Amino acid sequence: MKIKPLAEILDFLEKIAQPMGVEIVDLEWNDKSCSLTVYIETPMGVDLDTCERFHNAILDPIDELDPTYDLPYTLNVSSPGLDRPFKTERDFERNLQGEVEVKLFAPLKGQKFIEGVLVAFDENTVTIKTEKEELKISRNKIAKINKAIKFD
Repeated sequence: MKIKPLAEILDFLEKIAQPMGVEIVDLEWNDKSCSLTVYIETPMGVDLDTCERFHNAILDPIDELDPTYDLPYTLNVSSPGLDRPFKTERDFERNLQGEVEVKLFAPLKGQKFIEGVLVAFDENTVTIKTEKEELKISRNKIAKINKAIKFD
């Protein structure tokens, strides 16, 4: 199915999201199920009520945008999930000075999994402070980086 570019849909939806205090962290189109999923975040986190409120706010406006050129589709609004990998610069900014988990393609100092605090990043590297040291890791060596999940 042909749909409008995701960047165009994102630009359109951000105008609705910003006044609501909602940040759109990702859009995903699934051809198989003909569904558009909007992943959102807020400073206070995302719960079912937040998803429902945002879904209701975008339902009529997105139909006017007509992202699928009059073909039926399913609109979903969801939390990005606790273990969502960082994809954008904004993901790194939002998690700066926070605890992260890094999975590497190949071992670094004998480890493929590193936990620590994200203390710096640029377009080529991330710097993680572990209990023992500060590691500067090339982004192309990282298989996945996400927020550390801690259960007390």
